[in-house]
Amino acid sequence: MAERARRHVQHVDLEGQVALITGAASGLGLATAKLLASQGMHAVLADLDHARAEESAAAIRGEGAEATAIAVDVADPQSSEEAIRQVMDELGRLDALINAAGVDVTASATELTPEEWRRVLGVNLDGPFWMSRAALPVMREQGGAIVNVASTAAKRAWANASAYHASKWGLLGLSHALHVEGREHGVKVTAIVAGGMRTPFLFDRFPDLDPELLQDPECVAETILFALCQPRDTVIPELTVLPMRETSWP
Repeated sequence: MAERARRHVQHVDLEGQVALITGAASGLGLATAKLLASQGMHAVLADLDHARAEESAAAIRGEGAEATAIAVDVADPQSSEEAIRQVMDELGRLDALINAAGVDVTASATELTPEEWRRVLGVNLDGPFWMSRAALPVMREQGGAIVNVASTAAKRAWANASAYHASKWGLLGLSHALHVEGREHGVKVTAIVAGGMRTPFLFDRFPDLDPELLQDPECVAETILFALCQPRDTVIPELTVLPMRETSWP
């Protein structure tokens, strides 16, 4: 029997493209920046902590990859617009926006202050909206991809995280809405529903967590890379990536 011809799908080549990653000074944002830079992208590490982001970008450059750092407060629409404008002025293009910045406050609904509520919603929900809103006009002209890092907190609930749940459930809805708007303009939008990771985001608040129940942030970064590399005529609106031994928390 004659061997059946195999058809090879052409995945996107990221070489020479530019990716802006929020919350990139540490944790998942940094793991994603490192991975994308290793694939030939110019990684723009955007973070409120500019000094730490610059240290991380310098380390990436030390490995022979391309990376720069910019300061951004994603909760501020003007700062978000300035970040996109800076990338376009300095690099001339923006191919991927990874909304990875996130914060949480562990407190009951009755103990959570108005300032804490606004901070969590500001970073986790307003931030991806303002950054995407600023990036979309650029991407509508040249194409591009937006990846929003959601959480299992967008699918279920636990105590003392009302603001975090509200922000992540909202982000998942926002991501799907942007997916619908982006498709007709050639812009791909994907939500990554990530389970618990071995990052400072959890260990700084819960130092007694068993790391064996969590996943390495590099695994989630690989999932983000997978979404970005899909063929040009394919988009994945939502992906879930969980630790193998994840329990009901987080």
